[in-house]
Amino acid sequence: MVPVTAVGWALLFGATLGLGLWTLVARAPRLSAPRLAERLAAQLVDISAEARRVVGRRASDPLPLLGRLGAPLLAGARGALDRALGGRETIEWRLRAAGLTASVDSHRTAQLLSLLVGAAAGTLGAVLLPGAPAARIALPLLGAGTGLLLCDHLLARRARCRLERMREELPTVLEFLMLALAAGEALPDALRRVTRIGSGEVARELSAAMAEVRTGVPLAVALSTLARELRLPPLTRALDHLVAALERGAPLVDVLRAQAEDCRNEAKRDLLEVAGRKEIVMLVPLVFLILPTTVVIAVFPGLLALQTGF
Repeated sequence: MVPVTAVGWALLFGATLGLGLWTLVARAPRLSAPRLAERLAAQLVDISAEARRVVGRRASDPLPLLGRLGAPLLAGARGALDRALGGRETIEWRLRAAGLTASVDSHRTAQLLSLLVGAAAGTLGAVLLPGAPAARIALPLLGAGTGLLLCDHLLARRARCRLERMREELPTVLEFLMLALAAGEALPDALRRVTRIGSGEVARELSAAMAEVRTGVPLAVALSTLARELRLPPLTRALDHLVAALERGAPLVDVLRAQAEDCRNEAKRDLLEVAGRKEIVMLVPLVFLILPTTVVIAVFPGLLALQTGF
């Protein structure tokens, strides 16, 4: 009779060999030929976000057949998670604010992986750590929830950090745009100059908007779409005033000067608010670390002298 251990090793090695042969067959030229969408994506990158996503992904997939066979199961799991959690609009805005080209389905896949990793870590902890049956059941659930929340937290943090960088860069960009307009350039030319010279996040967003303008989208529509997608209040106000000045024929230089001044004043107010909150936080090391250390240094020599009799 064949031992169970030998059967298990035979199944493991056989599955590994079959998966390797399957992958080699899938990489054959006839079976791995690009689809029609992949061939057309290179010609549509200027006008289609989906085409840019197809072109930007990896050229090779280590397990193409396995991935295609598991796609229905993965789609079902993503759909169940989407129905359970909701919030597709929030995820779309966070992905857009973070500057990521991934779709909501890609983020759902990342959430599923985080959930599975957290559940596996919780299960491992329940197996290794002794405890009550309730704790053994709660640990996998706690790990799954922690992994899911961590994935959303990382995305939200990335979006928040990028928006903060854009808030800091906006006054400089507006002032540079104002100088270009004051020098006699038209607004589209001034925006192109900003996107060509600038290297920050605001310049990248304006560059994407100007790319849409080159494809035939009106400038006012492109700027309004950018303001609506990012939802950054200073940028939204600046672009709305810029669009209104374009439509009504108002002087753009005065509008940009006022917007840059408002952005800098708002940055000063935010800095004062942060300084007020940090002032209270700074009392913690002062009261619990610096002050006790000072008292010990001042009192210890006297106590030592009294104890030694000198």
